Amino acid sequence: MNGSVYQRCSCRDPKTNRQLGTACPRLKQRKHGNWYLRQELPDTADGERQTLRRGGYASKTDAQDDLRLAQSLLALPDASDIEGQRTVADMLQAAVRNKETFPSIEDTTRRLKSGQALVMRLTVGWFLEEWLAGKKVGKGTHRSYGGHIRNHLAPRIGHIRLDKLRVADLSEMFQAIADANVEIREQNAQRHQALALLKEIPIEGAGNRARRAAIRESIAQMPPFRRPTEATTRQRIRATLRAALNSAMAQQLIIFNPAAHVELDSARRPRALVWTPERVERWRKTGQRPSPVMVWTPEMTGQFLDHVATDRLYAMWHLLAYRGPRRGEVCGLAWSETHLDAQRVTISNQTIVVDGWTLEDSAPKTDWGFRTLALDAQTVSALRAHRARQAAERLQQGEAWVDTDRVFTEPDGSWLHPDRVSKAFEKIVSEIGLPPIRLHDLRHGAATLALAAGVDIKLVSEMLGHSTVLITQDIYQSVLDDLSLDAAEATARVVPRRA
Repeated sequence: MNGSVYQRCSCRDPKTNRQLGTACPRLKQRKHGNWYLRQELPDTADGERQTLRRGGYASKTDAQDDLRLAQSLLALPDASDIEGQRTVADMLQAAVRNKETFPSIEDTTRRLKSGQALVMRLTVGWFLEEWLAGKKVGKGTHRSYGGHIRNHLAPRIGHIRLDKLRVADLSEMFQAIADANVEIREQNAQRHQALALLKEIPIEGAGNRARRAAIRESIAQMPPFRRPTEATTRQRIRATLRAALNSAMAQQLIIFNPAAHVELDSARRPRALVWTPERVERWRKTGQRPSPVMVWTPEMTGQFLDHVATDRLYAMWHLLAYRGPRRGEVCGLAWSETHLDAQRVTISNQTIVVDGWTLEDSAPKTDWGFRTLALDAQTVSALRAHRARQAAERLQQGEAWVDTDRVFTEPDGSWLHPDRVSKAFEKIVSEIGLPPIRLHDLRHGAATLALAAGVDIKLVSEMLGHSTVLITQDIYQSVLDDLSLDAAEATARVVPRRA
């Protein structure tokens, strides 16, 4: 098929006002006008002639290079493969229409051999939704992926064509997310200040009521409290995108995964710190926690358990403090998996997860979540007392009793909502006046107690359901550092010295 390059400009005839095009006498001058290519294409399926035209080249050499590339691409299908030639022609026309460079011979050859479409019409947003719909993961993980896609990926890069996504696009996206955090924090601070001011204004008096009404109206106009997208969450967003793009590579839709190469701020896992007297004193003065993950001392744990000794869910608090199951695991614990004579319970398929406010059954997210916890005699005794109390509640409820086989339930036998457990825990801690920890930190406390008692860290890792001992060691390195002081003192006492 014939092709050529030519030069033309946009100068106009002063008499007719028509463009001179290739007839402009100034084309002989250097750097006047632009170079164009023209290439005959296979006829359409309807028998219509097609011609590829592209202009804007600064030199004749550039136009000739692109013409040779277009001719080489058209020659990839066999001479008898008219449909294949038309497909390549469509690809070239699309590149001109979208102002894109012509694809490489290697990429086009690969797509032809694998039967992929040469004209890519998939956007990142469309592919992510399709990928999520077909993803077979746990409900919690599926919600996490969906949140990343809806809140961050689709709004910011969803419009980009899948095969045109680049590392620079992702760097720009994550920088925009980080920049938005500044605005979010400022808006949150303004809302906090307005709410604090509202509390200070008395209710009595017409003037005060007018001021309170004005402040409430101002608060109504403010954005709601939002959580900044911190470094850890940004890492998880990238992990979601990376997994999706790996799937696109497996389907040969793309040949490069930009999410694997974008650089982000490191997200360090927060270290667990023990509430030492110095840290408690500092917290009482400033209200600031030294770390997001705080752990009670054994004395504080004992104070908490003593306070809840008469609570109807005491056995649950006891189990959380001593053996460290996750919140959803303890709420979903089944009597059929609780073997008190053998002193063990099994964490299996009964984990309760929260979707909004709705409760759902779910299996542990990983194979390591399936595990058996050994029970000490005190915990077994607490569970036996709890079972007797639950039996009395069942008799009292009669036909209204809901048989869920759960160890810890509402008074009518229905599921215990994990969020209510967290709120109840916060209320109890506040009543006692203990330094604050999250409900999840009881799990960290159980690990700390085991480490302080000399339990091997591998056994602690298995108790917590971690996939590797490295995770356990990373989280509790600060605790291990404190314990190493005792080891150092013990070592020093081995060497006899003169007084």
